[in-house]
Amino acid sequence: MITVLLVDDQRLVRAGLRMLIEDTTDLAVVGEAADGVEAVRRFAELAPDLVVMDLRMPGLDGVAATRQILALSPRAKVLVLTTFDDDDHLFPALAAGAAGYFVKDTDPEILLDAIRRTVDGDLLFSPALLRRLVDRALEAPSAPGLAPAPDLTPREFDVLRLVGEGHGNQDIADRLHLGVSTVKSHIANLLDKTGTDNRVRLAVYASKLTEH
Repeated sequence: MITVLLVDDQRLVRAGLRMLIEDTTDLAVVGEAADGVEAVRRFAELAPDLVVMDLRMPGLDGVAATRQILALSPRAKVLVLTTFDDDDHLFPALAAGAAGYFVKDTDPEILLDAIRRTVDGDLLFSPALLRRLVDRALEAPSAPGLAPAPDLTPREFDVLRLVGEGHGNQDIADRLHLGVSTVKSHIANLLDKTGTDNRVRLAVYASKLTEH
C-alpha cells in the first residue's frame, strides 16, 4: 500500500483528492496539512511514501516545505500539484527537490498513475510542462550530444516520438490504439534501450533523435 500525505490550503481540494485516492486499492491517504509548516510536521510524524504538495499556501509555501522535507529525508518523494504552470513556479519547485509537477486540471487517472510511478522513482510532469523542460534542455549550450541510436521496433519508435512531443501515456495509447499498460511497457523498454533514467531525459533523447 502506498501512503500519501495531502498538502493544500483548500479543504475542498484535499477532500477531492482524498476521495480520488481512497477509491483505489493500492493507495491510502494517511494525513493532511493546510500549510507548509504543518506539512513538514506531519511528514516527520507519518513518514508517508509520497507527499502531494500545493505551492501557494499561507506562511511556509510549498517550495520551502519541499526543501525542508527533503532535508529531513533525502529520499522523500514530493509530487507538486498546483494551479500554476509557469517557469517561476516550476523551476524553484524542481530546485527544491520535487520529483514531479502537475497542474490541477490533470486527468485523475494520470495523477494516480503519477503517484504510483513517482514512488517507484520516476520523474514525472504534466505533458505541457514536460515539453517545456525538453525545449529548455535542447536550447542549453551544455546539452549532451546524441548517443548511438538503439535498435528500436517501429512501435517503440512511434512511442518514443510521441514522448518527445510531450504526450502522456493515455494520449499515446489513444493515438496508437494501444492499452495504457502496453504503452508503459514500451516506455520501460525505451528507458532501458536508450540508457535514460527518467521521462524527461527520454523526451530529450527522442527530440534529438527525431531531429536527425
